[in-house]
Amino acid sequence: MKQFLANKRILLGVTGSIAAYKSADLVRRLREVGAIVRVAMSENAKRFITPLTMQAVSGYPVHEELFDVQAEAAMGHIELARWADLVLIAPATADFMARLKNGNADDLLTTLCLATHAPITIAPAMNQAMWKHTLTQENLQVLKMKNVHVLGPTEGSQACGDVGFGRMIEPIDMIEKISKIFATGALAGLNVVITAGPTHEAIDPIRFITNGSTGKMGYALAEAAREAGANVTLITGPVSMPVPRYVDSIPVISANEMYDAVMKKMPECDIFIAAAAVGDYRCQTIADQKIHKDESIVQLVLERNPDIAASVGQLTEKPFIVGFAAETENVIVQAKAKRERKKMNMIIANQVGGGVGMGSDENEVTVISPYMEMSLAQATKRKLARQLIAIIANEYKR
Repeated sequence: MKQFLANKRILLGVTGSIAAYKSADLVRRLREVGAIVRVAMSENAKRFITPLTMQAVSGYPVHEELFDVQAEAAMGHIELARWADLVLIAPATADFMARLKNGNADDLLTTLCLATHAPITIAPAMNQAMWKHTLTQENLQVLKMKNVHVLGPTEGSQACGDVGFGRMIEPIDMIEKISKIFATGALAGLNVVITAGPTHEAIDPIRFITNGSTGKMGYALAEAAREAGANVTLITGPVSMPVPRYVDSIPVISANEMYDAVMKKMPECDIFIAAAAVGDYRCQTIADQKIHKDESIVQLVLERNPDIAASVGQLTEKPFIVGFAAETENVIVQAKAKRERKKMNMIIANQVGGGVGMGSDENEVTVISPYMEMSLAQATKRKLARQLIAIIANEYKR
């Protein structure tokens, strides 16, 4: 399960418990499985373990103050809340649980929890009598009702000499449990084929026609689909990113190569996600040698490339088809027409430009199917990918 934490952004909050000494080991183990960890500490947490220690093990400066001029100039508390894929409070004291249950935002950690859209997980640590107290148990039930994940505590001897439930679970067990949060199982056992990146259409041996796609959206979707339990094949044009773990990849260069690779996979495909920015045209003739700039005018005759999504839509036995529409005007109208024309089950539309979309780390999209039209707010492509995979899974089951 640990592979689901690779490249995940974990915001670790540390509160004032003796169990804080385990937090340094937790950060180390999270990084070993590929997670990116930033740490925020309460004032009382610094009495048990120093910010310098947490900075050393995480590799990032520790966030300590709600109002921090330097932090606000770089990654302030709102940006930090947006950055996280998961907020993990470990250890979480009885006091912190009470304040979170009440919706307080009077320090950095509670403010981060209220400001984030990421899942919140707590690992309680306290005296056994405090844990058993009726008020703590009432707070616990309210937090669970609010979809806060609770890990532990476990039973054993405590620093105060008591024995009972209240010990924070061990870091290695915590990692196994938080990994399962990302493994949704929504696409368990399904075969998902995803295209990503640009295509290169050769002009001569060293030049080609392409576009600004980085492949980030397609790669994020591949990772999210794998987290959801799918068997994922990523058919990728030339990009500079590593293929997500446990995802099969087929590298291609041109639109024709991508078309051939896609069609070969269709007989065994349940869901096809066409996220690649496929070149619409290719040179009718590719020069054998480099074209020199001696001539003032060079004419290129272009011809249409195969339309991959439309070709899949024409199959007698076709998979569930999800397409993308990156438009500069009339986005929704254009996307709806494209979905119907190419016989897609769903299309994901976005406006190009304004710091989102192609080439950016973030995007904001509208998901359109015959049964729904849903806008997703601007977020990182990795966060959007997980939202989109959940929507795709629900529509596929429909």
